[in-house]
Amino acid sequence: MIRIISFLVLLLNAAPLYAGRIVLIIDDMGYRKQDKQAFTLPTEVTFAILPHTPYSKTYAKMADSQQRDVILHMPMEALAGNKLGPGALTADMPDDSIQLQLASALDSVPNAIGLNNHMGSKLTQLSQPMNATMDFLRHRQLFFVDSRTTKFSKAEQIARHHGVISAHRHVFLDHLQDPKHIQAQFNRLLRIAKKSDYAVGIGHPHQETLAFLAAQLPQLEAQGIELLPIRALMQEKHLVQIEQNDTAPLTE
Repeated sequence: MIRIISFLVLLLNAAPLYAGRIVLIIDDMGYRKQDKQAFTLPTEVTFAILPHTPYSKTYAKMADSQQRDVILHMPMEALAGNKLGPGALTADMPDDSIQLQLASALDSVPNAIGLNNHMGSKLTQLSQPMNATMDFLRHRQLFFVDSRTTKFSKAEQIARHHGVISAHRHVFLDHLQDPKHIQAQFNRLLRIAKKSDYAVGIGHPHQETLAFLAAQLPQLEAQGIELLPIRALMQEKHLVQIEQNDTAPLTE
């Protein structure tokens, strides 16, 4: 524990002080050739790539060549019955089918270091599929980001139970593809980051979103905001989890 505390102290002393930190994830990568435009964004921006899509492997390898973090954008069943795409997890699947689907999806997104849910307003409320998912992630040493498509999600709670490092989305940037809406949501993300140390925002590879981020992200440092790779945030959470485990009281 002393070593961990010392490491954190050194990390804090070495890093510039920021008013807040943000993590940005671009979801839904993999279907469209024009989404390649997203690769011009700073490499701190994470790509969440859909499995079994025309460009899933290509984009994952391109991102890795940029030393950009990639996560698997895993389709999960929604309450509205939305079309999910290939490789989706559904509520009627037994544990072994869920884990086989996850393994196959990961094979199609090489270099993925974690997972977030695509849709999933139904599945993330259900204990059985979430337990199967988190058990798989724990064995693969992958983290989970809850996209929070429902306020009733159990995903983070179950992730903690399995010892899986997790975080959740604070803001969707582009529910409406309108510059004023994106600006308002981005401002909200920065406010949360300043209040809570960090905030996670999710956008999509829409032309409006990419143009907005290309213009705004270079200005973050002048505003006292650090753009943080998802890997760095999860490593911090892992260290905190180790420290909490080390200081937990022993039970007979």
